[in-house]
Amino acid sequence: MTSLAPASLAIGPHTVQPPVVLAPMAGITNAPFRTLCREFSGGKGLFVSEMITTRALVERNEKTMQLIHFDASETPRSIQLYGVDPVTVGKAVRMIAEEDLADHIDLNFGCPVPKVTRKGGGSALPYKRPLLRAILREAVTGAGDLPVTMKMRKGIDDDHMTYLDAGRIAVEEGVTAIALHGRTAAQHYSGTADWDAIARLREHVTEIPVLGNGDIWSAGDAVRMMRETGCDGVVVGRGCLGRPWLFGDLVGVFEEGGAATATPTLREVAAVMVRHAQLLGEWIGDEARGVIDFRKHVAWYLKGFAVGSEMRRSLAVTSSLAELDAQLSELDLDQPWPQSADGPRGRTSGRDRVVLPAGWLDDPYDASAVDSGAELDTSGG
Repeated sequence: MTSLAPASLAIGPHTVQPPVVLAPMAGITNAPFRTLCREFSGGKGLFVSEMITTRALVERNEKTMQLIHFDASETPRSIQLYGVDPVTVGKAVRMIAEEDLADHIDLNFGCPVPKVTRKGGGSALPYKRPLLRAILREAVTGAGDLPVTMKMRKGIDDDHMTYLDAGRIAVEEGVTAIALHGRTAAQHYSGTADWDAIARLREHVTEIPVLGNGDIWSAGDAVRMMRETGCDGVVVGRGCLGRPWLFGDLVGVFEEGGAATATPTLREVAAVMVRHAQLLGEWIGDEARGVIDFRKHVAWYLKGFAVGSEMRRSLAVTSSLAELDAQLSELDLDQPWPQSADGPRGRTSGRDRVVLPAGWLDDPYDASAVDSGAELDTSGG
């Protein structure tokens, strides 16, 4: 792997060096996981919260107010918002700015899950050009001095591409940077990310930074994406599931000229697993609930290691740190890092059809299909 020259990314007044961003992932990128990733990176990079629903924020939903909690060491504090109503988005952004809840706001126009797209949100929304413009205008105006960025997909499907128009609208409305996931909503997480689309967006939008997202499983992938697309930075999502040390690799390749890839033994991986579960328990305020929440991470951490199916099932029902630690200690912890541990993790399914509001595709300039129910009342979706 050949390193890049030191590079940085400007997000408004914030310098992100190296130009690496943790993608918001619902139920994953909470404060404990961000802490782990920052520890491995030495505090370098930008780590975005999981998706927050604007309506829930404005209504000060208890769960949402916990989700926007940042550790004192997080700088800058970065929060991602989801919304489909310009007025509600504006209120949420002004609340963040006036109450000093974050230093950077990212807007979600990339989520492909049905409960979001069926309401016209996420990756469905950029198809309605005037609605996208109205949301961005309200957000940028309400943010004041806070930088506003956006994350999006190529479009709804191959017949309804939106990313080039959305990029131009973002520039015109004062968005600070754009991140593009090189897949359509219909692809969900299947197939291969289209890095050529990231290159086309970079050529189409020259006024602000363009970040690339999709199929970055290693530091080498990040280097290759930047070289092949000309993008200004990378957004890492599923590549760090069960691999928070990836951010250490990224710092090494971008800043230190290193080519080494972390290859922890199972003993080292197990120690990170216990710490992750402990951090979750401290954050939630209940050890058992923290360990239960951690269960979703077990398979990602153990991918490739020789761990029997019975033990995997047992680890997936642990409910205390002592139980988790005891079960991990029964494994052959001297196992070296297996080659089969590398590569894709997380969801890989695709969909033939995106769930959309009735008549959504009839007219890209008519947003009347969006109703009041489109603003979800809970966060993290």
